[in-house]
Amino acid sequence: MSLKTALRVIAWLLLAGLIFVTLSPIDLRPVSPAPVQLERAAALALIGFVFALAYPRHIWLVALVVLGSTVLLELLQLLSPSRHGRLIDVAVKLTGGGIGIAAGWLLWRWRPQR
Repeated sequence: MSLKTALRVIAWLLLAGLIFVTLSPIDLRPVSPAPVQLERAAALALIGFVFALAYPRHIWLVALVVLGSTVLLELLQLLSPSRHGRLIDVAVKLTGGGIGIAAGWLLWRWRPQR
């Protein structure tokens, strides 16, 4: 399996995991000692970073998928009685996702050329 293929598989698995964690009942949400907003930003930064490395020539589509799914998932939380979608959560997640996308794309752009 090539690195590109592996990154693409990892990117989609990370997004699938985010979808599960975001839309599942709150008691199934993983818990860590980190502040919850830091968890959110870091999760989206990682997803954005991996997607940007997996699809570097399609960075606008990456932004649409990562940032668009962030907004959509936050809206879908409003349909769940045990979850809530809040503007601050969207802002934190979009910031993390944007930073991850930018970091991944810049790493790809500045990679050593063969």
